[in-house]
Amino acid sequence: MSVNTALLYRLLDADPDAGPAELLHRARACHHLPHLVLSALVRDGVRMGEPARAELRRARDRAAHYARTAVDLARATGVRAIRGLPLAEYYPAGLLRPLDTLDLVAPDEAALWQAVIRLVTDHPVEHIDVSLFGDRPRHTAVTVRWHAEDPLVDPWYRVHVTTAALPGDGAVVPVRPYLVADEPVECLIALAESRLHRSALPPGPVTLLDIAGLDRQPFEPTETAAVLAAYRLAPEAAALLDHAADHLPLGPLTAVRAALAPELAPEHRRRAEAAATAPCLPARHGTPLRRTAIRHTWDEARLLTPTPDMSLLLTPVADYLLAPTPATRSARTAALHFLHHWDARCRRGGC
Repeated sequence: MSVNTALLYRLLDADPDAGPAELLHRARACHHLPHLVLSALVRDGVRMGEPARAELRRARDRAAHYARTAVDLARATGVRAIRGLPLAEYYPAGLLRPLDTLDLVAPDEAALWQAVIRLVTDHPVEHIDVSLFGDRPRHTAVTVRWHAEDPLVDPWYRVHVTTAALPGDGAVVPVRPYLVADEPVECLIALAESRLHRSALPPGPVTLLDIAGLDRQPFEPTETAAVLAAYRLAPEAAALLDHAADHLPLGPLTAVRAALAPELAPEHRRRAEAAATAPCLPARHGTPLRRTAIRHTWDEARLLTPTPDMSLLLTPVADYLLAPTPATRSARTAALHFLHHWDARCRRGGC
């Protein structure tokens, strides 16, 4: 049994004496973990039937498709992969990191919509979800989804493109548009960011395996801790490394955790002070109103406010009603009525 498989048995609380079937059974209760477990069992030489091999083959094809898509979009639009895809590169050969979503960050809104247009053009996209968050500047996030090869068994393809790599919590941790150029540090920042909204829950098996991959990379402790502090993530990074240390050796990350210690109290004080003054800025989610013909001449979306109670986001690919909460039927009807008149005005050259 390999080290990674033994770790999976521990993380999933599976009895090694019960065999790989029990490990896989427990993995199926967790999102996307079956593919990770199957790949670990294949690396260990465990025999499996054609259905399991086919499932793993489709998962590997999915990961390869995401990798090709990221390269193509990077060349064409300047977006780049963050979080899952870079972390997968630190896994041992043959061990498949689950990739439910391809996460991309765009240098600006124009590049974001260029990437979305290419995705809509090249794939049978069925859903396009849009959110706005932050303030001065405003940031945009778009998630496109389409069916997998076997829609009854496999999860949908999901590509998430955003103008801000780190969205924060809408309150005391602000939006940070850019990540550092050092990829291992960047991956550690992304893992710490993912804990902002889940600090009460222990990190899952995938996150701990991500740490296991990073602990084989070189880190300059003082510099890494300073960067995490500058990104307002020292508490989340420290808690994450503390939990990981209960399950695996941290290697160079042990020194990073030690260097984080002086950064914790200042960040907790800063957050307490910010909580008293910083307004909460919840994301505004788009309720789809209609898909449109691709507006190739639009570099950015247009935010319209026909009434004080109605905000519309018109994008190069679809139009949306914006609200922090789901829209009512009457609000949708009023928004579509406005868009009908907006279309007529545009046909007369008025927009």
